Amino acid sequence: MGYNLYHLSTGSQVMFKDKQEVKATLSHQQYIASDEIATVLFLAERLDKPVLAEGPAGVGKTELAKAWAGASSRELIRLQCYEGLDETKALYEWEYAKQMLYTQLLRDKLADLLRDAETLTMAADRLANEEDVFFSERFLLPRPLLRALTSQQPVVLLIDEIDRADAEFEAFLLEILSDFQVSVPELGTIHARHQPLVLLTSNNTRELSEALKRRCLYLFVDYPSMDQELNIVRIKVPGLNLKLAQQAVQIVQRLRTFDLKKSPSVSETIDWAKALVALNANHMDEETLNNTLTVLLKHEADVQRARGGLRSRSGEPTDLDQYNPNGDYGTTRRRRGR
Repeated sequence: MGYNLYHLSTGSQVMFKDKQEVKATLSHQQYIASDEIATVLFLAERLDKPVLAEGPAGVGKTELAKAWAGASSRELIRLQCYEGLDETKALYEWEYAKQMLYTQLLRDKLADLLRDAETLTMAADRLANEEDVFFSERFLLPRPLLRALTSQQPVVLLIDEIDRADAEFEAFLLEILSDFQVSVPELGTIHARHQPLVLLTSNNTRELSEALKRRCLYLFVDYPSMDQELNIVRIKVPGLNLKLAQQAVQIVQRLRTFDLKKSPSVSETIDWAKALVALNANHMDEETLNNTLTVLLKHEADVQRARGGLRSRSGEPTDLDQYNPNGDYGTTRRRRGR
């Protein structure tokens, strides 16, 4: 691996000249970015700061990291967080099986080394002088964080769903997020060869520490507006006709105004659009809606509530042919991007 432990850190490469270029480049990756998203990514590059993206599940935070990597022609390295995650899974671990194999293969050499040792203390001292052989780079198994720091090429590091990890792991990340370096007791401090672009995502299942937030640029990614979501569907599912796309998105936007256990995400809107194409649907009738509603909603109580809410007073499905692209469909915090 060949780490230089003393001075590997370099500044990030300049990619975008302004936020308009950020939006255009992300668009080429089929990601529709708001002005706020474009501004934060532009500043993250210029200020060498990580980005913390919070918001509901399924609104495109992980997709943003993928699009950012594609737009910058960088490899995406992803660390999926979960309860109980520790540094041995996130940073590195020693290949103990390989160390044991080398010990067996080198036992004759070890015997020669210890042959004339007169005491156990002398033997232990000689072994201690050689222990760096077994705790060196050849036995180090890098995990996502160390891979991002030691990569030969600049990368995008995605730390996904950081709110699922324990507070102790969050504290462990602070050195990496502030100094882009990490300490390995047996090897010393490892600095980043190339400073990665870092995106942390959170679904707001718990409050993150102020220390972590202080090291990041903050971005809230909310559900998209009607027009934005329609554009997303038309880009991701080009086989869906415009009228049906409008009807589908209007229904999703209305569902998010209901009191549901889980509102449909953007990714579920895309799945629903793909399902409608697979069924060769041309328009949204009651049968199609009832048979496919579970693609959007994953709780039976939500399904029943939605079926009731989408009916008019006459008991028939609400007329979905009236599409007003400039209308207010009741979604919340419409100021945010995808």
